[in-house]
Amino acid sequence: MGADFSQPQRQSSIGILVMFFYTLQQYARALWPMIVLWIFKFDEVNKLYFFLGMIAVFASIGVVSYLKYLNFTFFLDSENDEFIITEGVFNKTKTSIQLCKIQQVNINQSFIQKLIGVYELDVDTAGSNKKEGAIKAISHELALDLKFHLLENEELKTTIGTETTTLEQTEQKLFEAAHPFIKISFLSLLKVGITSNYERSIALLVIFFSTIYENLQNFGDDSTIYKEKMGTYIDESFVFQTILGSILFLFGIVLVINIIRIIFKYYDYKITRQKGSLLLSFGLLNTKSTIIKPEKVQITTVKRNYFQKKMGILELKIRQATSGEKEERKSIIEIPGCSEAERDSILRLLFHKIPEKGLMLQPNFRKLIFSVFISIGLPLFGFLGIGYWLEPIIFEYSYVVPVYLVVIGLIQYFKFKNNRLFIHENFIIKQSGAWDISNDIIEPSKIQAITTSQLFWHKKLNIGSITLHTAGGNIAFQLANYSIVKQQVNRWLYEIETSDSNWI
Repeated sequence: MGADFSQPQRQSSIGILVMFFYTLQQYARALWPMIVLWIFKFDEVNKLYFFLGMIAVFASIGVVSYLKYLNFTFFLDSENDEFIITEGVFNKTKTSIQLCKIQQVNINQSFIQKLIGVYELDVDTAGSNKKEGAIKAISHELALDLKFHLLENEELKTTIGTETTTLEQTEQKLFEAAHPFIKISFLSLLKVGITSNYERSIALLVIFFSTIYENLQNFGDDSTIYKEKMGTYIDESFVFQTILGSILFLFGIVLVINIIRIIFKYYDYKITRQKGSLLLSFGLLNTKSTIIKPEKVQITTVKRNYFQKKMGILELKIRQATSGEKEERKSIIEIPGCSEAERDSILRLLFHKIPEKGLMLQPNFRKLIFSVFISIGLPLFGFLGIGYWLEPIIFEYSYVVPVYLVVIGLIQYFKFKNNRLFIHENFIIKQSGAWDISNDIIEPSKIQAITTSQLFWHKKLNIGSITLHTAGGNIAFQLANYSIVKQQVNRWLYEIETSDSNWI
């Protein structure tokens, strides 16, 4: 039978150790200057007083941890449909979270918690930029049961306070958790590590190559004597091979680090169905488990590049309601290394069908001209201005200009070519990107507000911009056909006003 959350519950008894660890962390952060001083002046400190002080500190931490454990309780208030958490030692606090406001419940396990054998349960709401409630030490079975009750808002009135979770429901949850319908393989994670984060790798290589080249130039200018004496002993092909080998070595290091990061973060990635929702669990050292309810999803992004397409993988990002940009970035749920079949399975569960693109809007060519002016014209004018009036020596790096023009020009061209807005009766899809092509998918009923704008010199051209505001972020599209945009906006506003979807 499931736990009776209508009565106050305490954390796992072993939670005292977790409380001790977190309290010790708080003390260490508060007293770190004194700790550093003791370390550097240990020989001058009275050893007896030092050890007595350490014993007193640890004893006080132990007492505070025990009191925190005793005073920490949680339960479900069935009458008011609230999740109640009480905590505190001297100043006791009571946190009441409305069940209808709960956006996400995560079950995490840090390395320390994994050693002790407990989990942490975090409760997020759409209107806060921090965790509303956290239970630091709870068993996995109890955490899953509590998560099930917290996210089953529609059934709480009939289940909580009248009868607990049935044995059949518990067996069904355990069966679903043990039989994932999607499991990201180790090979897929390797593919993701190899084919992602190219921008960081290229930036490091450019910095490394520029530094090496500048040092070689300085060596050639300032060390003429050494150049004359050693010139016969230095083979130019050997220098070229050394530089090329160094670049490949650096690229290999960046690649290995990226692969290790992907594996540590997403190891054993499993997705299971749980009463129409998605239960995601992943992580090597720090394990994370979270539930995605389709009605809560705001924006779903499908992303892939050329190499990922050839390898048959892609990445999914799911954004739910957040309270700000920082929280938005933190709350993005990533599903790496999916196949196309797995992508379709996830999209069907989230939207009950595969999203279709429908009517296509493309930006006016003036957007490409403006992008080229911003990314190429202004930097080029700045380069020439600095060279003519401030530092003529900068013209020694003129060889970089053609490379910059070609690379940035191609990036802006492909960005413009891939920038599209697709409008279907049930979906809005924005396509963007130069190398990594992203498709952001939203449902019109999830839109909170719509902003349209048109500069006065765009009126004759009948072009304008639109921004769709959702609780999970914004989607903007610039310089589209303004007449079509206004028609679609009117339809979307009508759908927003008449929609009764419970996405929050």
